[in-house]
Amino acid sequence: MTSLRLYQLPRQCLRWAGYRTLSTYTLRDAVQRGAPIDVHPEVQDALAHGQPVVALETTIVTHGMPYPTNLTTARSVEKNVRANEAIPATIGLIQGRVKIGLRPAELERLADVETNTDVVKVSRRDIGATIALKKDGGTTCSATLIFAVLAGIKVFATGGLGGVHRGGENTMDVSADLHELSRCSVGLVSAGVKSILDIGRTLEYLETLGVPVVSYGETNDFPAFYTRKSGFKSPWQVSDPASAARILHSQQQLGMSNGTLFAVPIPEKYEAVGQKLQESVEVALAEAEQKGINRLGKEATPWLLKRVGELTEGKSLASNVALIENTARVGARIAKAYSQLAKDMGMSGPQTDNDMSRSEISTSAFRTLLQSTSEGADKASTHSPPNKPAGRLVVVGASAIDITSQANTDDPSVSLHSTVPGTVTTSLGGVARNMAEAAHRMLTSASSALEDATVLVSPIGRDAFGKMLVNETEQLGMRSDGFLHVNDGRTAVCNMVLDGSGGLTGGVADMDIVQSVSATQVLDIIRVHEPKIIAVDGNLGEDTVQAIVEHSTREDIQVFFEPTSVVKSTRVLPAVKASIDTLNGNRPPIAYISPNILELSSIYQAVRTNDLTAHDAWWRIIDDMAVGSEFRLDLEHLARRDACETNRDKGTLSFLVNDGVAQMAINLLPFFQHIIIKCGQLGVIVVFRAEKGSPWSQERTNIRSRQVVAHGKTGQSLVLKHYPARLLDVSSIVNVTGAGDSLVGSLLASLVQAPRSFQDSAELDRIVGIAQKAAIATLQSRLAVAPSLSTLFQLRM
Repeated sequence: MTSLRLYQLPRQCLRWAGYRTLSTYTLRDAVQRGAPIDVHPEVQDALAHGQPVVALETTIVTHGMPYPTNLTTARSVEKNVRANEAIPATIGLIQGRVKIGLRPAELERLADVETNTDVVKVSRRDIGATIALKKDGGTTCSATLIFAVLAGIKVFATGGLGGVHRGGENTMDVSADLHELSRCSVGLVSAGVKSILDIGRTLEYLETLGVPVVSYGETNDFPAFYTRKSGFKSPWQVSDPASAARILHSQQQLGMSNGTLFAVPIPEKYEAVGQKLQESVEVALAEAEQKGINRLGKEATPWLLKRVGELTEGKSLASNVALIENTARVGARIAKAYSQLAKDMGMSGPQTDNDMSRSEISTSAFRTLLQSTSEGADKASTHSPPNKPAGRLVVVGASAIDITSQANTDDPSVSLHSTVPGTVTTSLGGVARNMAEAAHRMLTSASSALEDATVLVSPIGRDAFGKMLVNETEQLGMRSDGFLHVNDGRTAVCNMVLDGSGGLTGGVADMDIVQSVSATQVLDIIRVHEPKIIAVDGNLGEDTVQAIVEHSTREDIQVFFEPTSVVKSTRVLPAVKASIDTLNGNRPPIAYISPNILELSSIYQAVRTNDLTAHDAWWRIIDDMAVGSEFRLDLEHLARRDACETNRDKGTLSFLVNDGVAQMAINLLPFFQHIIIKCGQLGVIVVFRAEKGSPWSQERTNIRSRQVVAHGKTGQSLVLKHYPARLLDVSSIVNVTGAGDSLVGSLLASLVQAPRSFQDSAELDRIVGIAQKAAIATLQSRLAVAPSLSTLFQLRM
């Protein structure tokens, strides 16, 4: 038995019951608190839709291997993860920002250690300082575990886990990796622990911490990094990814906060050289003790690995590369098995509360959705426009058929993995389509002369679902001449399976076709019409969005951008960036944008990352707003108000200041003239710059009316106004999928008839109130857009 001296630590060092809070603190919480975290869109999409993701560390890049081997290895590891049908999420820090999923340029930056000499090694203790001092950093196992569990990533592949250093019973030198693994519910896949460590004591310590150790292979031999056997045995052994996934899933079901170590032996062909490498390890350890290197803390491991490489004339490096590539393959397979198990058990959908997108992406489509254009798409053909007037509102984006299958029984003993009696219903969906229908119903209710005012531009396939979309659209009295028929495309479909109580048990969304829309096709339709406003949803590719914005700027057409999801919210930024040199205070490239709080934060962080706030034009416009201490004081007073006067349980408007919502919105105003922030049960916030000479120039801050106003140097007014959520009986809610789209569609209808609605306080109050009623009506309807919008509201213009 290992000497008990190792464990004679202060009690708080081993106390871990309180660490459970980490697993319940989500990425959503972190973002809302303004944490400097950027999740790669591909990783976000995968997590939001229950696809397999594997976390990868970067200390091996920054401190474990020389350049350029570190870069080629990192790329190879990511490639191996992809080859086994999972998404790699390489984690690191760039200028104090946590990156969950590195872009190629960011990976190259961390790998170029010869130039980037200030890059630091980041463990738990270093995270705060690295962020605060805006350093670049490679994450150790412990830091990677923290960010993986925060993002909801269930599997992490690395080379070797840290552990108890030799002589640790005297020096108390124990890696933070072990404690972190005891409080992060992640499956860590490694080639055991680094062979420079005390493997026996490390295993004993893991037992004390309650971390399961599982050998992944045909025996329960615990590997020793360079060799397949260490002389120690693991208490558990599995030989396939499905069994490993079940271990993780069982712990998840019980709410256990600890992780699991899966020890994967190095490939057999490296076993012979591994024995010789271990001899060099012993030499390096002896040298480290003689030179006092073993007392340098986190610097000891990189020195030892480098020295072993020198003693073995590079042979250890080849083994290092081989074992990390192997653990990446195994990690991807376990992640894939876990993802499938979660779906089979009815846990499909977001892996964590960090969901930042709608359920619109199919398993086969998520990579396509990240491309700005879809190359090789067949030429699409459109209906010849019938004898109809030119449209005044053009809405561009996704249309879909929603298929909902619900079992007739809520008996838990009835398996939904076979055919059961139930009901199958179909309805129309898709963000752009929903907005267009809502606007159409509202405009038609205002005047029969406006029944053809809305044109929906959306791709559909030449298939049965495409025909259904056309027929159902025409039956609603909407125009169908804007549909783009893609010859070999599949009409977008979202298929959901519900249990008897209405809970989602699984589903598939196929939205590939949206990316087949080219800028040329869209602009050809827009030119046929004379729109006052063009609404664009975030499903479109970046190139298409940019082309629409550039055309609208030339033709003096207002653009309304609906972000759709966090992942897609930044697709408007290339258009913004392209226009920054011509930016002026009177006409930003985007007239209106309607994010929720998470989408707002995503856009703001991307704007900062791309240095758009460093441009002279941005500074000039911000300076003109004259946001001084009086405005900030007024904002703080507003933030102390209850979000809802009739329900104090909803809290206050403190998130305006504490979460930086007001600051982010104001900093985005040079690019977006009117920002409508959807805050769910906390209401709606509008932030915008009113024109010079508008009625707002006579308005003042009025906390009772929930508005803060500042008058700029050149006559424009900065307005921030809060609209509390309207009263709603929660039991009356039957659908939440189209409420936001209905709100936006209602605003579009108002703006078509009265483009200057935001320039007058009373008129703004009226149209936002109508939009909120539209959203409530859809919440109480089983359809994506409530039919009652056609009769419930009469627009007074």
